[in-house]
Amino acid sequence: MRFTKMHGIGNDYVYVSRFDEPLAGVDLPALAVALSDRHRGVGSDGLILIGPADAADVRMEMYNADGSRAQMCGNGIRCLAKYAWEHSLASGNPMRVQTDAGVKTLDLTIVGGKVTAVRVDMGPPILASDAIPMRLEPPAEPVVNVPMEVAGQRFELTAVSMGNPHAVFFVDDAGVVPLEVWGPQVEHASMFPERTNVHFVQVLGRDRVVMRTWERGSGATLACGTGACAVCVAGVLTGRTDRPIVAELPGGELQIEWADADATVYMTGPASEVFTGEWPL
Repeated sequence: MRFTKMHGIGNDYVYVSRFDEPLAGVDLPALAVALSDRHRGVGSDGLILIGPADAADVRMEMYNADGSRAQMCGNGIRCLAKYAWEHSLASGNPMRVQTDAGVKTLDLTIVGGKVTAVRVDMGPPILASDAIPMRLEPPAEPVVNVPMEVAGQRFELTAVSMGNPHAVFFVDDAGVVPLEVWGPQVEHASMFPERTNVHFVQVLGRDRVVMRTWERGSGATLACGTGACAVCVAGVLTGRTDRPIVAELPGGELQIEWADADATVYMTGPASEVFTGEWPL
């Protein structure tokens, strides 16, 4: 099986084209686990398949590093667009990508026949607790500054869905957060029936934040595109930031805007190809 390793500011995935590779009968969750292993596999935050779509140019099918299915990935979808364009699987610009979180529209920056950056229409955020989903009584919309205890410490939680659930916590210093301790405790908290992505955010100014992420099913990652979008929304909801921000993640920066005119969140960032190879099925 031919594969391509790609990353969006360090959030890395293994990409396989369903247009070229017959995957009938393959245990895809097990394949994602094997490929993602950073010691015995290729090494990645998960597996993304690119295939034909009914109502878009291409379809995105995503599995986390633990084999669980994910609805969407902001960094992953930028890389998918780069792959689809440069391998002639799709020629539309804007490109429409079908995901488990709906069809997303992507504007590609193309230099010398290569995709160097992608702006993604991520759609409006989901703010109702029942739809995020969360077990919250009484239900709330939006979910802002809800008290939550993590490892014996009290926090205020703001929750947002960008097609997948996100828990956002604002802290004084994101650099000292014990992410490997607090992250999994929040991910598996009983109030999140489908688990959740977790972000600890330090506000540097009205237009800039630093964030660290524990991704559902993948653990600590260098970047999270949908998470950066959720952080932008949470910053506006709590009055901490303006609608356009720059999100600093361990792997790089993303430009995010929660547009006032149409309530849509837009994400802009790079996409990079690392290498191609073959994997024995």
